[in-house]
Amino acid sequence: MDSKRTFQSAEDLVAAMRAGDVTSVELTEEAIARIERDDKVINAICVRDFERARAAARGADRARARGEDRPLLGVPVTVKESYNVAGLPTTWGVPVHRDFVPAEDAVQVSRLRAAGAVVLGKTNVPLGLQDLQSFNEIYGTTNNPWDRARTAGGSSGGSAAALAAGFGALSIGSDIGGSLRTPAHFCGIYAHKPTLGLVANRGMVQPATPALPVDLDLAVVGPMARTARDLALLLDVMAGPDPLTRGVAHDLALPPARHERLGDFRVLVLDEHPFLPTGSAVRAGVNRVADALVAGGARVERHTPLLPDLGEAATLYMQLLFSGSGARLPAEAYEQLRSRAAGPGADDRSLAAARLHGLVFSHRDWIEANERRELHRHGWRLLFAEFDAVVCPVTPTPAFPHDHGPDLLERRIDIDGVAYPYLDQLVWAGLATMPGLPATAIPAGLSSDGLPVGVQLIGPMFEDRTPLRLAELLEQRIGGFRAPE
Repeated sequence: MDSKRTFQSAEDLVAAMRAGDVTSVELTEEAIARIERDDKVINAICVRDFERARAAARGADRARARGEDRPLLGVPVTVKESYNVAGLPTTWGVPVHRDFVPAEDAVQVSRLRAAGAVVLGKTNVPLGLQDLQSFNEIYGTTNNPWDRARTAGGSSGGSAAALAAGFGALSIGSDIGGSLRTPAHFCGIYAHKPTLGLVANRGMVQPATPALPVDLDLAVVGPMARTARDLALLLDVMAGPDPLTRGVAHDLALPPARHERLGDFRVLVLDEHPFLPTGSAVRAGVNRVADALVAGGARVERHTPLLPDLGEAATLYMQLLFSGSGARLPAEAYEQLRSRAAGPGADDRSLAAARLHGLVFSHRDWIEANERRELHRHGWRLLFAEFDAVVCPVTPTPAFPHDHGPDLLERRIDIDGVAYPYLDQLVWAGLATMPGLPATAIPAGLSSDGLPVGVQLIGPMFEDRTPLRLAELLEQRIGGFRAPE
């Protein structure tokens, strides 16, 4: 039997603990009991840390009794497996690293603990974080709580499934190819991809790799939750420069949301992409959000000449994304791919060709692509002078059935009965990722099959509070998270 608190927001749980209605120990024991009961069939929590969680909960209750009050004091949370947690394995699902145990917490795990959160354990990921599904040889497959025959998404799929199943109130993940937003969309929860560079990433690093304060290209870490307000609460805990670089970092204090009322927002709504269609279920979700915006008095447009070219944006994104992978290839494999890229079809404009060329980018190629990216960033600045947010899909379909085919390039995604290259579905996630814009994934109802459908709200760079506020206002109008039956 679920507790009335199982699916409550972190905000409400903190209020209940402040009022003395519940203790952190009680919340933690309830979460542990639910995981032990239900995670056998979901497999979201791949590394349990229950004894340390119980100790942290007791410490939180003692701290509150002393009069302490921190943002997440006593709140049970989970952490994506790819974050270093001292004393727990960090494998990224890679078998050779199954025994790697870091000695130090990632900076974001440290921030969770400093805010008073109780870490229940770590959530499952795909091999090397490189899939829209979460399965690996070490920990097995994470199932979607709405339909166990379907994926929970990736690469933060374990975190999304944990939240949808009531295993803690918050989680933290990461995103380079929609890895926060896609699992949120598939599982009916909220996630926020922060502006590139807003949130320190040290310690969210490949196993046995030094945890250094490096600036990553495209990749971010960010919050996941069951309400929009919880996203903002957790982002406030996570945001800011790395302590190791604070002396040279700029102040990253975020401006307030542009508007407080739904009727004041100017929103561009997109549901068509030049490279692949949007499935009917997702199109319906986008339209539900658009209708709610119109009903709330917002100014809604479907077209504008200010929008950067979506086709070029997708091509640039694929090239930049895959250039990072290609740079780490063995020399022989790199040369083979370079021969392929220079061979027949060198003028191919498909996304598959963009991925291949990205894998063999020279430094000169990357600089040229980066300069084109800067032109896109300028285009987005001009667009956001006229609009406050862009509503668009996260992926073209709801959660799809598990597909463990070993070659991602050979897999296909079914969009209303027609097969398309599996990796092409990344184009919508890449729309915000390539220029480094913030994007908030929100629930937008259910498909006719009873599966969650989400959309993303893209906002102006370093104005993360604007899409987060819009998410909150839409939650009030169309509803938000609902527990799987």
